Amino acid sequence: MKLSDCLMAAGHSLRANKMRSILTSLGIIIGVGAVIAMIAIGTGAEQRVQRVIQQLGSNIVLLRNGTSVAGGRRGGSGTRVTLTEQDAAAIERQVDAVQVAAPEVRGTGQVIYGNTNWHTILYGLTEGYFTARNWTVDEGRMFTGAEVRSAAKVALIGKTVARELFAGEDPIGKVIRIKKVPFMVIGILGEKGQTPWGSDQDDVIFLPISTAKKRVLGGRRIKGNLVAGITLKAVSAAAVDEAVRETRALLRQRHRLRAGQPDDFRVRNISSFLKARAESSQVMSILLASVAAISLLVGGIGIMNIMLVSVTERTREIGLRMAVGARGRDILLQFVVEATALASIGGLLGIGLGVGGSEILAAVAGWEMVIEPQAIILAVAFSAAIGIFFGFYPARKASKLDPIEALRYE
Repeated sequence: MKLSDCLMAAGHSLRANKMRSILTSLGIIIGVGAVIAMIAIGTGAEQRVQRVIQQLGSNIVLLRNGTSVAGGRRGGSGTRVTLTEQDAAAIERQVDAVQVAAPEVRGTGQVIYGNTNWHTILYGLTEGYFTARNWTVDEGRMFTGAEVRSAAKVALIGKTVARELFAGEDPIGKVIRIKKVPFMVIGILGEKGQTPWGSDQDDVIFLPISTAKKRVLGGRRIKGNLVAGITLKAVSAAAVDEAVRETRALLRQRHRLRAGQPDDFRVRNISSFLKARAESSQVMSILLASVAAISLLVGGIGIMNIMLVSVTERTREIGLRMAVGARGRDILLQFVVEATALASIGGLLGIGLGVGGSEILAAVAGWEMVIEPQAIILAVAFSAAIGIFFGFYPARKASKLDPIEALRYE
């Protein structure tokens, strides 16, 4: 029997039992759709994390002040202020694995423009911070080293602040007031979006660190050359661990910490945190796809069950075919083709369900979904393989029937 004849016979058999064919394929349809949707969710989550890594920088290390201890009681994080601007300069000068070390201070405050006000996050920075964080300016310019040294009253604002304060008006050259101090807006920061922990990176104002400490964010704890933290950018992602080791050793030496004493600062490797999150997202996507694949297996079992019923129902037909010259392998091929056709049709319909379901989830839940062609090809190929695998046993059973006994079957 030719393959074309098997295909025609399979098509005739499936059309003769339309409802049964549809119900049999339903498990495969749901399975393929679920696999495609779950992979789309996982891939979207991975790409979202990768974008965050690119925004923050894959080679960023954050230095923060440590914890104070008084009378056996430990204070909160950052209560022991030991980091200084000189520490940042020494790190940048002496640690070869560090490209930029940018000191910073930060706080919050009310910003006023005309009759509009907005509460936002304030950062006092040096010009090196823009290099460390790969931060660009969409309009206007960054402040210069001379403006940092002279404590110039200039400011760069994020997109959220620009939208809330100026409502479409061009902010460049306008004067805003931060804690009653006038600042001229010289630039609008490039958009960064949300951090992995959900805060708006565009709801910020950047000021020269000298100006911020003297006029806006100064206080008893952050005074003189003390800073709230230092942002480091390693020369490459591969050099991050080396930068951390060398920086820790240098700061312990500068802060005169003896062996056995704990660090009076904290080191946070952002790339490690984000890579761990990316790996967890990848594991979750694999888990989701694996769970969805179970329904494919269930669908395959359903196909095997129906094919066994079909063999029983068509025993006399099989006997007749064998009596007129059909060989065992012809019967085997016919039933394998039928099972594969059922699974393949279910797989094709499952593509529509998976793509449509992904679009609905993206619209309703606001999730980022990425449908890759490889996922569709894999799901359909898997469904066809299931048809062959689960259809082989019923087909083999049919091919082993005795023609005489099959003709006598009632």
